[in-house]
Amino acid sequence: MRKSAYYFMTLCALVFSLSAFNSCREEKSTGEKIEDTMDEVGDDIEEGAEDVEDEVEDAVDDN
Repeated sequence: MRKSAYYFMTLCALVFSLSAFNSCREEKSTGEKIEDTMDEVGDDIEEGAEDVEDEVEDAVDDN
């Protein structure tokens, strides 16, 4: 009987701790998600422009 009570208490503690970890997640609003995505797209565009600029400079230097 003691083993089953021990297993039950351990299972309850495990379930409680797992539910606590899931509830600590930060929830973002739709506006915040859009803003983050726009920032990432802007950064990607800047990186692409820098890559193109480097390639153009290399092509001009070769000629």
